Amino acid sequence: MTEHAFDVVVVGGGSGGYATALRAVELGRTVALVEADKLGGTCLHRGCIPTKALLHSAEVADHVRTAAEAGVQAQLTSIDAAGLRRFREGIVAKKFAGLQGLIKARGITVVPGRGRLTADRAVAVGDDLYRGADVVLATGSYSRTLPGLDLGGRIIASEQALALDEVPERVTILGGGVIGVEFASAWRSLGAEVTVVEALDHLVPNEDPALSAQLERAFRKRGIVARLGVRFAGATQTDAGVTVSLEDGTALDSDYLLVAIGRGPATAGLGLEEAGVALERGFVRVDGRLRTSAPHAWAVGDIVPGLQLAHRGFQQGVFVAEEIAGLRPVPVPESAVPRVTYSSPEVASVGLTEAQARDRFGAEAIAVREFNLAGNAKSEILGTSGVAKVIRQVDGPVVGVHLVGDRVGELITEGQLVVGWEAHPEDVAGFLHAHPTQSEALGEAFLALAGKPLHSL
Repeated sequence: MTEHAFDVVVVGGGSGGYATALRAVELGRTVALVEADKLGGTCLHRGCIPTKALLHSAEVADHVRTAAEAGVQAQLTSIDAAGLRRFREGIVAKKFAGLQGLIKARGITVVPGRGRLTADRAVAVGDDLYRGADVVLATGSYSRTLPGLDLGGRIIASEQALALDEVPERVTILGGGVIGVEFASAWRSLGAEVTVVEALDHLVPNEDPALSAQLERAFRKRGIVARLGVRFAGATQTDAGVTVSLEDGTALDSDYLLVAIGRGPATAGLGLEEAGVALERGFVRVDGRLRTSAPHAWAVGDIVPGLQLAHRGFQQGVFVAEEIAGLRPVPVPESAVPRVTYSSPEVASVGLTEAQARDRFGAEAIAVREFNLAGNAKSEILGTSGVAKVIRQVDGPVVGVHLVGDRVGELITEGQLVVGWEAHPEDVAGFLHAHPTQSEALGEAFLALAGKPLHSL
């Protein structure tokens, strides 16, 4: 077995892994990046990027349908499923080529193959051993399913949904979280009849209930059926379709069943526990500085318990590279990580929900204000409804920002800065928001919390 020595060996070339590698070489370390598939991982090839490209195509279709309302005569004659796929694959190919060029230009050694952790900070890939002063685990996640519900045929996960050469006429989606809601939104815009089955009482159940309620109302107007508070019982398929049975006795017939119940940590078969890395429910157990239970072994991204988001993986990768270099970076708490669901309307949030803030500080110690997008001129022009909701501690900082409406994902960075810097509404109420923009809605909510509302009562 041939040995290769590096300062840092990273296992996994997705968002967290390649961010670790890029920052580590900036800090003067030699880096080997082990990847069994393609650089960029799930986010670039089977997740974030292709799904958002699909959602953009869906948005274009909706704009054509409503063009006459804006004085533009246009007609939607058909959806070209093959064209949809070419569009998103073209976007992915460009981003992939760019990432490959960046990794090469930085002098990172890319090792193709599946890595297995061994003792003494080494990673075995085929007949070679890559030994690092530090090893960073960034192996990502996979689509979960339920016991007895096997993927295959017309029962698919998000990866197979993106590979379809057709837009389904009827589709059932199991799971009303981010992935399920985004596919429901896209497929409905492209002409499908969509039913979402969610065992909990709300869509996007991890968000503030005010946002869930707005999204559910918008979905009803769009003709998306949401079966909430009912559990899945079973599914049978034929060559022509799928029948989904629910515990309330309902049977749903559709062309496909999309299983979108979340993602699990890809940690099996990597030799982690044998090398001293403790796992919990498949996730890697880490401390507050992302150290595992094995010396000089770190973990980032979806295999670390918490939010499974690409930008969280980026941040953790940069953090670990700087920690290895002795820079002592400041950890970013989970509550400061922005969250966006790219449906129509979009849902965006950062910080605590109203219920979480009430539990942490007490009901009398928080203040909440909402500004309806109906009062925002740019939202009226765009034809979207929604709300901006802001939560503060009484006489204290803003602790939560929650938005729903088309394009509000572009506003959440301002919310992140306010929450992350523990700004008081009085600190930010004086900052101007260009008119007319949707950002004014967030400014109005801050003004109201500061006790000087302008366009609200």
